[in-house]
Amino acid sequence: MGVEVMNGRMLAAMRESCQLAARTLVMVGEHLQPGMTTEQLNTLVHEFIVSHDAYPAPLDYKGFPKSVCTSRNAVVCHGIPGDEVLENGDILNVDVTTYFPTKNGFHGDTSVTFYVGEPSDEAKHVVETARRCLELGIAEVRHGARIGDIGAAIQEYAHARGCSVVEDYVGHGVGREFHMKPQIPHYGKRGTGKRIREGMVFTIEPMINLGAKETELQDDEWTVLTADRSLTAQFEHSIAVTRDGCEVLTARPEVVRHCEDVAWADVGPLSAPAAWAARSAAAS
Repeated sequence: MGVEVMNGRMLAAMRESCQLAARTLVMVGEHLQPGMTTEQLNTLVHEFIVSHDAYPAPLDYKGFPKSVCTSRNAVVCHGIPGDEVLENGDILNVDVTTYFPTKNGFHGDTSVTFYVGEPSDEAKHVVETARRCLELGIAEVRHGARIGDIGAAIQEYAHARGCSVVEDYVGHGVGREFHMKPQIPHYGKRGTGKRIREGMVFTIEPMINLGAKETELQDDEWTVLTADRSLTAQFEHSIAVTRDGCEVLTARPEVVRHCEDVAWADVGPLSAPAAWAARSAAAS
């Protein structure tokens, strides 16, 4: 199957699923605290999604055993919830994908990295670099631009901040299927790659490491760690391309606690409009 271009009806369905995914992250922020286990977060996410006539897409996807990915500290992606206890100072990426409705539905895919308690300066640095990388990547999206423009903007900023960009895992098309064409690398050169066209829908989800870019897949065949065990952070949105720019389908309607409400959060108007508006209002 080639790259899918969505019509108005399809985009309307995507918005519903994507907004459910966005609200799920808001819900997680309301409950997150030191002492919780990632299994408790999995239960919260599962119950919230199924209560809205949707299905948690990670569950049983190619054998993944849980309803959400929880990636802590040096885990780049695909962390499996379990009995690990969240501790003060941790950073935790929660990656939610909804399939809504449960019959003939569409996927909404989004993630944020949370602060658990009081973070270190190193944790703040990598998380806020990843947050700004997503904002800059989104700003490159418009009809007629090239996919390489997105990766170049992300890589330029991350490297300027002394961080690296994971190359082993990339963004992807999303819609009636969880993962579709095109692939969206978070590195590259401007003016290269396929043309971006109005109606395309894909994720931008830069994974930014405090150390080197190399990763290491664990024996469970899901959990991915930084090879040097440095801290890593990620933010993700599902994006629809428009003629003049893009629509962030998973833009959250509220400020996410333990993520966007901290004083040092480098929130932007594209990736965190509710938090940006709240901060702007407080400053005026």
